[in-house]
Amino acid sequence: MEPITFTAKKHPFPNEVSVDFGLQLVGSLPVHSLTTMPMLPWVVAEVRRLSGQSSKKEAATRQVRLCVSPSGLRCEPEPGKSQQWDPLICSSIFECKPQHVHKLIHNSHDPSYFACLIKEDTVRRQSICYVFKADDQTKVPEIISSIRQAGKIARQEELRCPSEFDDTFAKKFEVLFCGRVTVAHKKAPPALIDECIEKFNHVSCSRRADWEAALPVPVPPIATLAEPRRPMRKSFSQPGLRSMAFRKEFQDGSLRNSRFFSSFEENDIESHLISGHNIVQPTDIEENRTMLFTIGQSEVYLISPDTKKIALEKNFKEISFCSQGIRHVDHFGFICRESSGGGGFHFVCYVFQCANEALVDEIMMTLKQAFTVAAVQRTAKAPAQLCEGCPLQNLHKLCERIEGMNSSKTKLELQKHLTTLTNQEQATIFEEVQKLRPRNEQRENELIISFLRCLYEEKQKEHTHIGEMKQTLQIAAENIGSELPPSATRFRLDMLKNKAKRSLTESLESILSRGNKARGLQEQSASMDLDSSVSSTLSNTSKEPSMGDKDTLPISESSFKLLGSSDDLSSDSESLLTEEPALLSPQQAFRRDFESKANHVGDVDTTPVKTRRHSWRQQIFLRVATPQKASDSPGRYEDYSELGELPPRSPLEPVCEDGPFGPVPEEKKRTSHELRELWKKAILQQILLLRMEKENQKLQASENDLLNKRLKLDYEEITPCLKEVTAVWEKMLSTPGRSKIKCDMEKMHSAVGQGVPRHHRGEIWKFLAEQFHLKHPFPSKQQPKDVPYKELLKQLTSQQHAILIDLGRTFPTHPYFSAQLGAGQLSLYNILKAYSLLDQEVGYCQGLSFVAGILLLHMSEEEAFKMLTFLMFDMGLRKQYRPDMIILQIQMYQLSRLLHDYHRDLYNHLEEHEIGPSLYAAPWFLTVFASQFPLGFVARVFDMIFLQGSEVIFKVALSLLGSHKPLILQHENLETIVDFIKNTLPNLGLVQMEKTINQVFEMDIAKQLQAYEVEYHVLQEELIDSSPLSDNQRMDKLEKTNSSLRKQNLDLLEQLQVANGRIQSLEASVEKLLASENKLKQAALALELERSALLQMVEELRRQPAQLSEGPGA
Repeated sequence: MEPITFTAKKHPFPNEVSVDFGLQLVGSLPVHSLTTMPMLPWVVAEVRRLSGQSSKKEAATRQVRLCVSPSGLRCEPEPGKSQQWDPLICSSIFECKPQHVHKLIHNSHDPSYFACLIKEDTVRRQSICYVFKADDQTKVPEIISSIRQAGKIARQEELRCPSEFDDTFAKKFEVLFCGRVTVAHKKAPPALIDECIEKFNHVSCSRRADWEAALPVPVPPIATLAEPRRPMRKSFSQPGLRSMAFRKEFQDGSLRNSRFFSSFEENDIESHLISGHNIVQPTDIEENRTMLFTIGQSEVYLISPDTKKIALEKNFKEISFCSQGIRHVDHFGFICRESSGGGGFHFVCYVFQCANEALVDEIMMTLKQAFTVAAVQRTAKAPAQLCEGCPLQNLHKLCERIEGMNSSKTKLELQKHLTTLTNQEQATIFEEVQKLRPRNEQRENELIISFLRCLYEEKQKEHTHIGEMKQTLQIAAENIGSELPPSATRFRLDMLKNKAKRSLTESLESILSRGNKARGLQEQSASMDLDSSVSSTLSNTSKEPSMGDKDTLPISESSFKLLGSSDDLSSDSESLLTEEPALLSPQQAFRRDFESKANHVGDVDTTPVKTRRHSWRQQIFLRVATPQKASDSPGRYEDYSELGELPPRSPLEPVCEDGPFGPVPEEKKRTSHELRELWKKAILQQILLLRMEKENQKLQASENDLLNKRLKLDYEEITPCLKEVTAVWEKMLSTPGRSKIKCDMEKMHSAVGQGVPRHHRGEIWKFLAEQFHLKHPFPSKQQPKDVPYKELLKQLTSQQHAILIDLGRTFPTHPYFSAQLGAGQLSLYNILKAYSLLDQEVGYCQGLSFVAGILLLHMSEEEAFKMLTFLMFDMGLRKQYRPDMIILQIQMYQLSRLLHDYHRDLYNHLEEHEIGPSLYAAPWFLTVFASQFPLGFVARVFDMIFLQGSEVIFKVALSLLGSHKPLILQHENLETIVDFIKNTLPNLGLVQMEKTINQVFEMDIAKQLQAYEVEYHVLQEELIDSSPLSDNQRMDKLEKTNSSLRKQNLDLLEQLQVANGRIQSLEASVEKLLASENKLKQAALALELERSALLQMVEELRRQPAQLSEGPGA
């Protein structure tokens, strides 16, 4: 038997107040969810009658306690004074959310009674009516008010629903977006996915072959794929291999018959794919096409980890088909509806690739479950409605009629209503009432209403709403179009007529409201504005594609007759619909016809007034604009005349029949020079505008970068960095060619010990990594493949599930990582995914997310990946994440030996309570203290790791345990000791943290760690040799040891190869140095000979003047 686990759920209402009321529960009765308020008094009377009948045998009413709060409404029995409350016996009578109480009634004849109607089962359309009695009738309004207030608060909290990404239901998968294909229908055969992939390959090959000659098919950017959506009914797919769909309506399958089958034979897929324009749109192979496919409760999201944005968002209602490939089993796709430019819609198939077939199967199963759950929830949330033909609607009207009547009149009305029933139903009700022998008319009326309610509720179960039938056929008409059966065309016609009436009604309302607002204008202009608005309304409604001429014209004529101008305007409408030239806009056409027919409109003055139609913005401006002086000057409208548009003008300006703005002088044509200058000015302004937009984008990007950096570095430093130390670091970082210049190690140790400035920490870590490479030019450990980070992001990883699960667990309280699938989590996912692809042996291991997260807080995404690779391969962290975890066991042994040597009493205390280091220290090593300790302390640990290597983790662990030894020794059992080390120890004070860091700088345990590792292997071999095991067990252990030794041997061989390579390179350098030395010696000898020759020549030159002076004298 499994143990019972009690989970304490976090309260959604932190400041809520719970109110308890002591009441008597009279009884309860299950009723239909369509029960209305006029029916409720009769339901309450029935509950009281049933309670009275049972009270003769036993006490039916019982004392209860009603607990009201925004989180729930709970009714539980009130234990007696001598009774002790027992949770196994005294369970709650009912418990529900306060928003599920949808009706409350207070009995006016007996104020101590009240009832509440609670939704019990929305699928079965069933509710329960509970009737209570209060000892103090003055408390009943307070109780009802408390229940209503709690329901109001709960509904407000429901409206503040979290995003889809915060939903625990949402599941995430990494997919490769292959492309999209425009298809002809919303359903397709299972082979569509394979055909789409072949089309993508064909288009991609043709692009590569004819890149210069042919224009490539335009591919929309991934980030703009989320187009406006239209509601669409949940449809279903063609049955086939690995295909499924989400269906709710039209269960009979009459629409899945020969018409669809004939259009989707296997040989006709080619025509299905090429029936539109810009059909096949594969993605660019050079770009990062990996996406996170997220399935929520009601929508599907496609999130780009590259752009950190939602690339595609589709509601389940818009997805009509979903299938897996047959030949390409690692591909899947779905068809959904998208809006097109002309106001219509078309169907698009999106195709994706997964890492393997199992992942596709999991996605298909998740989609199927999500569709099913969404269908159930949508059915449950559908509001209960009553149509004219509902049986309960008849009961509702009956209860409304008899409300407030006395008993005799009520009885007479009920007898009239009973005549509408069948003879059998009348006889059944009469017999049942006579069996119970009512003692008065009121009781007889209650019994009749009770039997009528039961009768109508049974009929309601089999009833189909008229509104639902029309709505179903209307949805089918909108989505299926030509596939509608002939019998349903009249519903489409009704829909179009209703749409036309609705449009004309709204137009007339706007016309009338506009006329009321323009009372201050002249009568002529008001009437003409009204007529022009009517004409524009007619032209707009005539352009609707769903309305035919036969439907539009009669309605238009009847509407215009109400305005008293049906003859002229109806003829105008006909000319607009049939005879208007294509080059004229509707406004221009109306102005032309109006000028020719102006004398037919009612005259106020002898001169007809000609106006023009303004936009709604211009009308608002004209109502508030001050009339301008010198309105007759044509210069005001000179610029507008060139553009062919009319400017806004004041309604008080005089209007003459010579022109719309008075006497129009002869138009002055611009010269070519003036036009050239205007074009030049416009081009320069456009260039300036583009430059300003680019500068604004740069400023916005820099501001976002600063905000992002500030958000990342949101932690408290433990070692405040002085200005002098910051200046030292800045000087080292600004050294030209620093990646090739070795820095003094003592100087770096001193600088790291004094502190590292938080805003320079990422650059300092990169600087320390560069100095490590300069110090160790020949790496002694295995190095990863040199694959660019961007190329790794384009691939799919098999470790996606483990990575996605750990994203929400990594620094959940830090603002940069707290948003689910926000920028922080997506960047972290990219880093971990890239490393899992780079290092296939390690892949992904728990704890790596914290290491990568710390790096990501201090540098960019790509730089963090490089530093993670440096820590894993160069600093030796990689060995502890290997799948066998042997190195982690060795590390636990090394830590125990350090405790034994440095803190013997603490070691004995832990051994006494059988507390090994794996109980508390494993997370320290795997997450480098990041999962439990403050970020400021962890950042200082990383400072030292970049400087000294992975042995820093041992130093920090030893220092922490040693400094808290007195407190640990005070605890005397395993639970309290482990709890102290895991929870209390990480909450260090700033002084204690700084003290720990200073101790770490003074410690040197490198030799001890090497000795302990050798000791571990020796003890392991001795244990195998001395253990009295059976032959099979001994063989297993020997095989394990042999495999571990082989791995160690391989590691040693790698190190040997590296050392041999280093030796060879050193020998080569020595040979080069010797050769250069010989050359230098030869050069020195040559120089000596040259020097002696020069000295001899100098002596000879000195002798020559003396010889010349002696010669003439002789």
